[in-house]
Amino acid sequence: MTAVPRLYEKIYDAIVEKGSSLTGIKKGLFFWALNLGLRYQPYKMNGWWYESQLKLARKLIFSKWKEALGGNMNTLVSGSAPLQTRLIRVFSAAGMPILEGYGLTETSPVISVNCPFNKGILIGTVGRTLENVEVKIAKDGEILVKGPNVMLGYYKDPEKTASVMTGDYFHTGDIGELSKDNFLKITDRKKEMFKTSGGKYVAPALLENRLKQSRFIEQIMVVGEGEKMPAALIQPNFDFVKKWAKRKNIKLKKGKLALCENKKIISRIQREIDNCNEGFGNWEQIKTFKLTPDEWSIEKGQLTPTLKMKRKIIKEIYKDLYEGLYGRTS
Repeated sequence: MTAVPRLYEKIYDAIVEKGSSLTGIKKGLFFWALNLGLRYQPYKMNGWWYESQLKLARKLIFSKWKEALGGNMNTLVSGSAPLQTRLIRVFSAAGMPILEGYGLTETSPVISVNCPFNKGILIGTVGRTLENVEVKIAKDGEILVKGPNVMLGYYKDPEKTASVMTGDYFHTGDIGELSKDNFLKITDRKKEMFKTSGGKYVAPALLENRLKQSRFIEQIMVVGEGEKMPAALIQPNFDFVKKWAKRKNIKLKKGKLALCENKKIISRIQREIDNCNEGFGNWEQIKTFKLTPDEWSIEKGQLTPTLKMKRKIIKEIYKDLYEGLYGRTS
């Protein structure tokens, strides 16, 4: 199966939700297997004892995951956006490895990909570069690509073509690192990085990817270009939040707007933000956030067909919320 990361995230969340509804020994076994999966390393790097436990987990728990996905799923492929490493580990532990790759339309499209042959999987990277594809990292960290897969140019647009080419090298617009054995790691999107008014650079994708691991958060966009601090617009996972509120005996008024204004829900999501912030420098940390009262979708314009955020459009749609993040009125 080939899919975008958001779909794998939704499958994972649905599995965890089902596991959370179990009781007794079944629930204990489920989370034992899940935690085991989160430590997965390819090529038996964790040693014989881990592999012995993994064999048991696959028989008792992970086999049911495979059955839920039809029973014949052996390989998953991911592209289009950053994939959380925890998903790679867990699905690989379940016998359905996710092979993350990287490329653009202008590079036809693959530049690199994780491959199960010749120890070609390195979790946390988008794989080894393809044969005959040359990758180098520019001084500012941008990934440059040269090879027979690179486009001849944009159709009838020499000016735009010149803006992304330096000789035979195509400027991808992504920031990354290349290891000695040609494994490529993407660290951010150059065009999405921004500078605060204090002159500090922030890589929003790193924060967003971390926070999308929270079951309380469906979508998040970190903002703050030219502002005094980073902040965020968040679409809650409305279904999960409602279930959580019910378990906690929190009475919610009808409507998504009321949910987004509920102080207990805001406080709970603040805990998720605080936990995330601990892993980042003070200048990168999200200092405030606003919850959006509707679901982001392709139809409403917030997302592309591959479920990536349209940042400018989201900022415009929620202009009032954005201004409120910085104590202004639009």
